[in-house]
Amino acid sequence: MLRVYTCLIQDHDLKLLGLAALICVLSSFASISLLRHAKRAPGRMRLIWLGVSAVATGFGIWATHFVGMLAYAPDLPSGYHAGRTFVSLACAILLTGAGLSISLLPGKAYGSLLGGAVIALGIATMHYLGMSAFLISGSMSWDPAYVSASIVGGTVLSSLAMCAAVRGRDHRSWGGAVLLLTAAICVLHFTAMAAVAVTPDPAIAIPAATISDGWLALAIAAATLVILALCLAAIVFDIRDSRRSALEVTRLRELANASVEGLLISDGERIIQCNTSLAQLTGRELRQLLGQPLDACFPDCEGVRNLLNRPNEAFETELLNAEGAIQPVELIVRPVSFSGGVRHVIAIRDLRARKRAEQQIHSSPITILLRACLTGSPSTPAWTNSSRPPVPEALRSYAWTWIGSRKSTTSSGMPSATPSCDRWPIASAALWSPVR
Repeated sequence: MLRVYTCLIQDHDLKLLGLAALICVLSSFASISLLRHAKRAPGRMRLIWLGVSAVATGFGIWATHFVGMLAYAPDLPSGYHAGRTFVSLACAILLTGAGLSISLLPGKAYGSLLGGAVIALGIATMHYLGMSAFLISGSMSWDPAYVSASIVGGTVLSSLAMCAAVRGRDHRSWGGAVLLLTAAICVLHFTAMAAVAVTPDPAIAIPAATISDGWLALAIAAATLVILALCLAAIVFDIRDSRRSALEVTRLRELANASVEGLLISDGERIIQCNTSLAQLTGRELRQLLGQPLDACFPDCEGVRNLLNRPNEAFETELLNAEGAIQPVELIVRPVSFSGGVRHVIAIRDLRARKRAEQQIHSSPITILLRACLTGSPSTPAWTNSSRPPVPEALRSYAWTWIGSRKSTTSSGMPSATPSCDRWPIASAALWSPVR
């Protein structure tokens, strides 16, 4: 680390180093912003966004490197090989484009890590090919330990940057991805610069057909303009998408609030949106529900998580309201695309009214009477003549018909002509009572 610090302080112009860092930050911002658009885009549009993001990243790496080289002051005649200089730019664009594409591979958990490693390979290829384009009146030697450290450090930081960019869902994650990608480019470049030692050799002449510092500065200025244009485009698209997302969220919330059932959108572990019906059902305010885990509302959280894998299937469970009371509810889950990813919409139906109605039906005299007719249950309460419930004529007729179908059989195996009510004394008594 001390060697890297000494190289930065003693061998470089700090003002130009600051410019290199600024260009690197701008290109990293453009790259991550455009990658986010590529992540949401389908089909051919994804390839277009990836290509634009690769151009922003490649130009940024290349411009950062050569501004850093302009800041490098070995006090020896120097120049740049034209062919290798621009081949290094092409390598940076192609390899970073491949890395960005790998990062967005669907269904691959390791895609972002592998994509970050390929991007680091692009940064390293650009740097060391660019160093081979640096012609100086002297010989250059390399420290293998610092070369290895530069590649490893760049790979680790670039992989973390892609993980944050691809898996992140908020601006904090994306901002972290920008800083990590900037750090990957700068760490690889300046650690690699600490690995080189220049030994002056007057016998080595600089060819006439080289790019001077002035022409290289013009090329860098052009690359910087491209980066700035892509940054501006990324900002414009971000603003447009933010407004569109806000409008979609507003419309979705208005539609959800019109529903009499409770609705929530979950990312699998926590509530990210819900409607006013759910707030009324739980006795909480909307802001108290947003960001809460599912088990804050559903004690049987494991059952709810299992339900997320069974869309369109009704599931009865319990809801915990703000007062700590339990109430029966029915859940139905459907997956939807929301905020750039797959989320789950859970519809919550209040079952309290239905449960009360079922209880009233279950305990009503008519239900008890019909159960007695069908099962002959001895547990049915015996009514007195004065307390017998009224039996509608249609029900009495239907019950007698059913009792008739249960006639006792004769010794010949044929049913007898007279129904036997001895086994249904309660039902028989009730059926003889007149309707009141």
